[in-house]
Amino acid sequence: MHRTHLSLYYLVSYLTVAGLALFLAPGFALPLLLSNADYGDVLPRLAGMLLLGLAILVGQIVRLRIEALYATTLVVRLFFLVSFVFLFAISGDPFFLVVFGIVAVGVILTGVSYLRDRQAAGA
Repeated sequence: MHRTHLSLYYLVSYLTVAGLALFLAPGFALPLLLSNADYGDVLPRLAGMLLLGLAILVGQIVRLRIEALYATTLVVRLFFLVSFVFLFAISGDPFFLVVFGIVAVGVILTGVSYLRDRQAAGA
């Protein structure tokens, strides 16, 4: 599961960067992510806090090489992708499309890596 392990560094990276940006500077982060809505100051900071918490959990999965949870990171992100489409549909805020793209790149990276690692283990 070496490839999958490496792909999860992308996940930890964007969770950490986005979490810190939203928590510390939502006024800077939201326009950077093409948001056209006003979410106030508190809600983006809450989202940043949650992203940082996820970054810590996934970071531990990566650090401890808990391969049993690698597939779970894919399932959770697939749920997030569906949710981002729903949120875009009800809000029209392009922020959700940008975030969708960032997460989708990671899902593709981890998904391909996971399949290749599984094939290599079976061969």
